[in-house]
Amino acid sequence: MATALCPGSFDPVTNGHLDIIERTARHFDQVIVAVIRNPQKAQSLFTLEERQEMLHEVTAHLTNIKIEFFMGLLVEFAKDHGASAIVKGLRAISDFDYELQMAQMNQRLSGIDTFFISTSPQHSFLSSSLVREVAKFGGDVTTMVPAVVAKRLIERFGEPGRKQP
Repeated sequence: MATALCPGSFDPVTNGHLDIIERTARHFDQVIVAVIRNPQKAQSLFTLEERQEMLHEVTAHLTNIKIEFFMGLLVEFAKDHGASAIVKGLRAISDFDYELQMAQMNQRLSGIDTFFISTSPQHSFLSSSLVREVAKFGGDVTTMVPAVVAKRLIERFGEPGRKQP
């Protein structure tokens, strides 16, 4: 049974993330979506548990998905869970530079391969940080994130279109 690992901070999960997860699920027997705490990123908007819960909700239609969170080396988590591949989505060449370096390090440390999936064109501009910023300043993100995520962003920041103080 082939198991893939889709890691990310998912703060929040976007339609681009969901697209990569769904496409990965078509090619692997099991997909573990690993919610990581990335110390290089600024303060998180949602807790690890909130991100895990949102991912459970938006992937409920996929029968071969597990959602977990972890801290530490990705390759150790992959080894502990029997993953034979890491799958990463790429939006732009700038993503590739960073992800290639990580893929080579992961391969060197553990022998695990990384597969890259290009983001679908309609999602290529999306990033969690951009979605957070748009929502924070009253922009409408309902076409950028699943409905349950949009609801949580509205609960956190208020309705789209509001004026900033």
